[in-house]
Amino acid sequence: MTAFIQAHADWVVPAALLLAFLKSLAFVSLVVPSSFVVAIIIALVKMGDVSIWPTWIAVAVGAALGDWASYVLGLRLKDRARHLWPFTRHPELMPRGERFFHRWGAMSVVLCRFFSPLRATVPLLCGMFEMPAWVFQIANWISAFLWAAVVLLIGEGVLHVFG
Repeated sequence: MTAFIQAHADWVVPAALLLAFLKSLAFVSLVVPSSFVVAIIIALVKMGDVSIWPTWIAVAVGAALGDWASYVLGLRLKDRARHLWPFTRHPELMPRGERFFHRWGAMSVVLCRFFSPLRATVPLLCGMFEMPAWVFQIANWISAFLWAAVVLLIGEGVLHVFG
């Protein structure tokens, strides 16, 4: 596996972008644990001997695009989203995210990146409740780069200690 990744190191950064996008996409992010995604990204970076800087940018862009797609989905679905899986199976997710959104406003976009269950719902709710797009995007892009830096640095540190 290591030899394969090293031979295809050019794919590490695009793979990191795709993984971060999926991790941030509404609905998908509930079944794809972010700690698992980050561990895979860090492992790919280390095995592929890839610089952390392009990976940081790729992870941030992927995360921001995933949240943006979730926001647009919320704009399109509106209240119909409440009747879709996973909200039908886990009805507590929507009211919890809604309370969080109403309490924190644009800051909820920043904070939800760091709280797993909310990560899947807050960008969707921002669209459902028609948060102004420019407000959402500012919070989205700033928080994506902040989140990517934090998780990559923590992942790097953990790998250094235990790897």
